Amino acid sequence: MLKKCYSSFLVECGTDEAGRGCLAGPVTAAALILHSPNFNLTKEDKKIEKLLFKNLNDSKQLSEKKRFELRPILENLYDFAFTHIYPEEIDEINILNASMKAMQESVLKLKTLPQFIIVDGNRPLNGKLGMKQQTGKVFNTHEIEILKQIPNTSIIKGDANYLSIAAASILAKTYRDDFMDKIHDEYPMYNWKKNKGYPTKEHREAIQKYGITKYHRKTFRLFPEQLSLNLDV
Repeated sequence: MLKKCYSSFLVECGTDEAGRGCLAGPVTAAALILHSPNFNLTKEDKKIEKLLFKNLNDSKQLSEKKRFELRPILENLYDFAFTHIYPEEIDEINILNASMKAMQESVLKLKTLPQFIIVDGNRPLNGKLGMKQQTGKVFNTHEIEILKQIPNTSIIKGDANYLSIAAASILAKTYRDDFMDKIHDEYPMYNWKKNKGYPTKEHREAIQKYGITKYHRKTFRLFPEQLSLNLDV
C-alpha cells in the first residue's frame, strides 16, 4: 500500500497533473487532502477508505474503468479541486509553467488551506508566481503570498508512492479525459475519445489531413516528422 503522508503536518495536500505531453486539450491538475478538518469521516466512510487505500495507485497503472470507479469515492470522502489550463495559455507561458500553475490554482481552490504540499515531479510548487500573462488567471498579491508561505516538496514518482498524490493523479486524469471526450464530439476526425490528445500516429496524420483546431497547442510539434535526405557524399 502507498504511504499516507510525507511530512509531520496534519493537513498535507498532494497534487499532480495530466496531459502535459499532449498535442491538444488542456493540461489538468488536481489537489487533494486526505485528512482535512473540514471533512469528518463516519465509521462507514472509514471502512470505504480502507478498501480505497488498497486500490489507489498512480493513475497510469490503473485501467480507465478503475479510475472512473475510484473518482466518486475520492470526491465523496476528501477535500479536492481540479483546474484546466487551456491551449492558448499553454502556448503563452509554456507547458512546464502551465502544469505548475494548474497545480497552484487547484491548491487555492481547496476548502482547507494545506499546511504542507507534496508535488509529483521535480519542481517546487511555488516557482514562477505572479506571471503577467494575457490569458488565464492572474494571481493576486494575497494568493501569491499564500502559495509562498506553504512549505512544499517535489517527489519524483510521488504518484506511485503517496496516496494523496495518487488520488490527485486519478482526478486529474479522469477530469481531463471527460473534457477530451466532450470535444471529440466537436472534432471526431482526430479521435480524441481514444487518444485523448496524445501524439499518436493517427492523431498526427489527422492534423496533417485536416489542419489544427482551437484545441491544439500551436507551440508543439504537431505534424509528423518529414522524411529527410541523406546528403552525405
